[in-house]
This record gives sequence, structure tokens and C-alpha cells, in this order.
Amino acid sequence: MRTPVYRHFLPFVTITSAALFLTACGSGSGGPGGTDASGVAARSGEVPTTDVVSAVRKDDSAARLLPAGTTSLTVAVSVGGTPPGTTYVDDGKTLTGQDVDFTKAVARVLGIKLKVEQASFEAILPALDSGKYDFGASNFGVTDERRKTIDFVTYINDGQGFATRKDSRLSKITDLKQLCGLKVATSAGTTFEATLEENKHVCTDAGDKAYQVQTYAESSAIWSSLQQGRSDIVMSTINGLRYDVAHQEGLKFLNEFHRLDVGFAFKKGTKLAPAFRAAVNRLLSDGTYDRILKKWGTTGSAIKTSQISPPELKN
Repeated sequence: MRTPVYRHFLPFVTITSAALFLTACGSGSGGPGGTDASGVAARSGEVPTTDVVSAVRKDDSAARLLPAGTTSLTVAVSVGGTPPGTTYVDDGKTLTGQDVDFTKAVARVLGIKLKVEQASFEAILPALDSGKYDFGASNFGVTDERRKTIDFVTYINDGQGFATRKDSRLSKITDLKQLCGLKVATSAGTTFEATLEENKHVCTDAGDKAYQVQTYAESSAIWSSLQQGRSDIVMSTINGLRYDVAHQEGLKFLNEFHRLDVGFAFKKGTKLAPAFRAAVNRLLSDGTYDRILKKWGTTGSAIKTSQISPPELKN
């Protein structure tokens, strides 16, 4: 079953990158080659605790790319509930997950401290422009629509997928017209919600009944809706779906639907992007990157090089 989601907000605090979230412990897709994204976490049934970050050292060439005087940054994170997304360890307050590890590792490469704030997923991107946060780290997919107002620095490749109950007749979803007349559960403020809302017309255009989009703030509510029959299908991250299906009885993963690059999110025109890209590429070259993905069982989500706001993947 899923780890409970605690939606309280922690006080605004400054902590070093070494202590950010959790140093010794380790939250949204199998890769293009079909890697099972549930990986280690799914096989063990526990949140991985391998320390893959504390050995990372500062890289002066990457750090010099930061704006002059930058010694600390504010990062916004959203708690998703289960690995490999951002979640809590058993104490109910210490954060861990794949995005957490990447954020900690990049901060160590750049030699900066981080101020961590928790926020709802849908609130983070709009708040970047106001300067409330310097960047967001919550499995943000890079889309052409988002690139109009947000800059990204990519660090993994994830995507959109579907899951349902084992007794469902639904199989691989290749066209949203297959959802006509169904109730689709997903998270609010996500690319999944946007994709579903923007394409509702495919059903009515074909003379069929439109599917119904049900959005939830809590991932636990999504799965309860599906298990209790109030929803017919779930759309979410491929990595997250595979993990959840592996940890809940009576569910099945259907398929990948649309892959997306995932990146740290910044206000448009940020001067931080070159430094973050250099930091991610350093992690790629020194082996830390592979260790993070292996820890979370998401090696199929690997990228070859980090990019700044690349065009949305078309597949």
C-alpha cells in the first residue's frame, strides 16, 4: 500500500545541501527500452536507503556559472506519497525520493545551501515568477506550453501512463478516444490533467460521450477512487504507476502513453540554468547519476545530457 501523505507545511528553514531532506535515505516511467520502473523499490517493498549523495563534491567550474554572490537558494517541493517520487521516511517529516537525491546532489556540486519549502504541486510553477521560490523540484514535465513561462534544466526522462484494476477490460491506451465515457482520475495541476482537458473533444467529435476528468490533490485519494469503483482508470507518471501497482493488490499497469523530459523548474529568463545544467552533467560524468537511478530502479529514465528548456518530446 502507499505511504500516507502528510500535507502539513514545514517551517521555512535553512539547511545545508548535505543535510537536505535526508542524507542516508532515499518519489512522476520505465525507459524507452521497457525497463520496469518499479525497480528496487518495488522488489523490496521498502523505500531505498542507500546513500548516493554524501560523497558528491563541489565542482568549481560549475559553481562559477552561478550568479555572483549566490550562496543559497529556495527550492519548492511537493510530496507525492510514494517512491520514486518525493515522500516521507518513517518519521513522517523527513523527505526522501529521486527528486530529493537529484536536488541534494546538484546543491553539493554547486556548493550552495538550500532553503526548503513544501507546497502543493499546482502552486509551485505559478509562484516561481514572483520570486517566492528560486526553483521547483517535483518531477515537472517539460511541455511546450510550460516553456512559454518557465525555464527547465532536465535531469531525467519520464512520462504519462495509465493503470487500472485487474478486472478491467481496458488494455493498452494508444488513443484518448479509448477513454470515452469513462471516469479518469489524476492529480490536479499536472500535465495529465492538461492533456485530458485539452483533448476531451475527441470523444464528442466522434459522436461519443466525453470522458470525465476527476482531479485529486492527494495520491491516496486517486487510488481509493479507483479501488472503490468511482473511477475507471488512473493517468499519472509511469514510474509512480509501476511502483503503486507493484504495492497494491488488484491493479495493473497498462502502458506508457507519452514520454516527457523532466527538469528543475525556474522563472523564465533565469540566470541559474547554466549552472544547474553543468551540475547535472557533472553527475552524469562522475557516476552519481547512475547510482541515483539504480537506487530508485529508474534506469530506463536516464538521459545522455542535461538541456535547458528543450522542445517537448513528440511520440
